[in-house]
This record gives sequence, C-alpha cells and structure tokens, in this order.
Amino acid sequence: MKIKSICCIGAGYVGGPTMAVIALKCPEIRVVVVDNNSDKINQWNNSDLNNLPVYEPGLREIIKKTRNKNLFFSNEIDSAIQESEMIFLAVNTPTKKTGKGAGMASDLTYIEKAAIKIAEVSKTNKIIVEKSTLPVRTAEKIKEILTSNSNNISFEVLSNPEFLAEGTAIDDLFKSDRVLIGGDQTPSGFKAINSLKEIYLKWIPENKILTLNVWSSELSKLASNAMLAQRISSINSLSALCEKTGADIDEVSRAIGMDCRIGPKFLKVSPGFGGSCFKKDILNLVYLCRFYNLDEVADYWLKVVEINNYQMHRIVLKIENYFSSISQKKEISILGWAFKKDTNDSRESASIYITSKLLERGFVVNIYDPMVTSKRIINDLVDYNNNPKDIILNKNVNIYTDFNKILSSKSVFAILTEWDDFTDLNNIKKNKVIFDFRNMLDKKAVEYRF
Repeated sequence: MKIKSICCIGAGYVGGPTMAVIALKCPEIRVVVVDNNSDKINQWNNSDLNNLPVYEPGLREIIKKTRNKNLFFSNEIDSAIQESEMIFLAVNTPTKKTGKGAGMASDLTYIEKAAIKIAEVSKTNKIIVEKSTLPVRTAEKIKEILTSNSNNISFEVLSNPEFLAEGTAIDDLFKSDRVLIGGDQTPSGFKAINSLKEIYLKWIPENKILTLNVWSSELSKLASNAMLAQRISSINSLSALCEKTGADIDEVSRAIGMDCRIGPKFLKVSPGFGGSCFKKDILNLVYLCRFYNLDEVADYWLKVVEINNYQMHRIVLKIENYFSSISQKKEISILGWAFKKDTNDSRESASIYITSKLLERGFVVNIYDPMVTSKRIINDLVDYNNNPKDIILNKNVNIYTDFNKILSSKSVFAILTEWDDFTDLNNIKKNKVIFDFRNMLDKKAVEYRF
C-alpha cells in the first residue's frame, strides 16, 4: 500500500527531525506532526528558524524547504489521525517514578494515551509505527488497546526504533547504519512492513533496511544503547586506573581503538554519558532481566550505570580536593550544559549532577552553554533538586549568555561539554585554572594551568 498521508504524535527530538527528513525525501506524502503542547507547536511554526524547539545542524534548512508545503505542525490531533494512513508514535517514555518498577521500568502512560486516542477517533484502517524507545512486547499492549477500543478497524503495529545521536541526527537520518522494521509475521504484517519500507527506500539502500519480528526490533534498540553506554563506562573506569598508575588514558584509548575488533568509537573519556536514552534504556533492560529472573544479567548492566555515576562523583571530588588545597573562594565556572555538543538537549547531562553536588558543598557556580537557555538550566536544577526556583537561584547560581563575560570571571573553570567554542583552551585566557573533563587533561595535578 502506497502511503499518502502520515501523522506523527510527538513533536520532540525524535518526531520533529524524523518527519522533516521524511517530508524532504517523500514530497508526495503529506506529513503532519502533532502535539498537545501548544508552545512547542508554535515554536516549530515560528518564522524565525533560529528559535525551533530542537537544535540540530542541518534541521533549519530542511524545515525551510518543507514546512507548509508537505510538512505541517499542528495541535489538531484528532483530524490528523483521521486523515492519516500511517501514524508514528514519538512520545516521551520516561522512567517510572511510582508504582511497580519505579526507578527502572519505562512509564508507558503517553504511549497508552496516544493508542487510546487513535482507537477513539480512527475511522479507517491504520498502520501504527513505534518510534519511541519501548520495552519488549510493548507492541502487544498497544494492539490490545487499539482493538479493544476500535469499531471493526484494522490496526497493524510496527516497531521502527530511532538510532539518532543528538548533534548528528540529520546525518544519522540521511545515512543510517541500519533501519529496523519489525512487524507481525503474518500476511497483513508483511504488507505493513513493506509500506514503511517503501518510504525509507526513497533514500536508504535496501541492504541497510532490516525487516524482523516486532519483539526483536524492540529489544535491538535497548540492546544497542546499552552496548554503547557500556563502552563509555568502560573507558571512564580505566581513566581512574590511569591516574593511579601514571598511564595516559588518551594513549590507552588510542591503542585499544586501533584493534579492528573493537574500533575507536565511544572510547573518549568524558564526565559520563547523558541524554534521554542511555540511562533510561539500561535501567529498563535491568528491569526486564529481573522480571524474567535473570538477576546475574541484570546486575551486569546495572554496573554500567553505577560506573557512570562514579565518574560524575569522581569529578566532584577532584574539584573539591583542589579547593581544599588552596586559599581561594569556592567559585567555579561550568562551560557546557548540554549533555554533548551540537544539541540543546540537557536531559541527564553530567553538568546537572556535578553542579548540584558543588552547590551542596557551598560553591558559587557560574554556567554558560551556547545553546541551552537559562530557563532550561534553572528547570534542570529545580527538577534534579526538587526545590523551588528561588531556592536554586539563592544557592549562588549565575547563568551567563555571553561567553566573553564568563571568561572574565576570576574563578576556576570546568569544561564539561565538547563544544567547538571550547576547543582551543588558549581562548580561555592565561593564568586560569582549568579542569578539562572532556579529555581528562588533568591527569597529574588535577588542574590544567595556562
């Protein structure tokens, strides 16, 4: 079946860029991205392309070419569902805060609400595509909701997980390592799989499109993120050993990465992994393993998260130990709030944890990031510390929007995000004490001094 109309529920980091690329590559398809957050939709429709809710290199140019041509952003959810033949689910799936599985299992509230809405308003058969990262067998739950609420309407549920790295999402969409399409192994399931495959074939080589059963597709996403996070935790754990032994972590990383069986990617030492997926997906994997009584497997993957927490805590101690050795005001300037460069996403950023712990220890903390707004920084601290905004601001937090102004500070500097602005440390003036935690340049004396 040739798809002529697509609806995507969820206008965030996944839904917006993914639908923009589909609209660009498939001009014959009408693509409507819907969300019940009016502010977010208004931002997507903003005439100023510099103020889109998602920052990704290359995204603005695509939005300029496709918006209001065959790509639309709307709050009219019911009509968009009714008019579509294929519906992508790209809503948030955070970790549960209460109830069974709290702290580990995925909260499927938004997925379930979207499924109920689709069932209530649909008047024709639909193909539902899971784009959000979901635990294994979620498709089964979605289908139960759809069939129990529908009036003799046929729904096929596919798993098509995203493999986007923030900061390179557009390139990842254009040149995907692989596209997974999982569906029921039935005649109607194969037809639905082929309908989605035809869309991707507009720009993805067929040998990179892998069709499989829906459960394998769902698990592959969790497993991929867990493996990537494991590499980061592995190299970070070795950085601690390097400092004790006098080995150079950069040299060790380079040596490891030259082994063709291992490769160099994700072997860069950092303050720890962040973003919306890695920690959440690993904890979800841990929960699933415990559910199936695979406690040894669960314990293994939980250690990946614990090493990540250890790395962030180790950085806090390094900074605190440095100040305990000098008679200087406990003031530090944090350069970088996003969890990685080329994105305005700060979810689970190491900067949030490190800043919060330094504030608890009585530090004055100055913060600068070229893309993350002051409002977002404050909200991150409020959410993490569960404190009102006035308490956070009264805890000696100063947020800068001008790089040159924060550079004039007489404080110690800590670089936590690898933004290009911070690549040349000479730009941060002479006679400064700098902790460059992007590459752990503070191997011996804890500070990197110019």
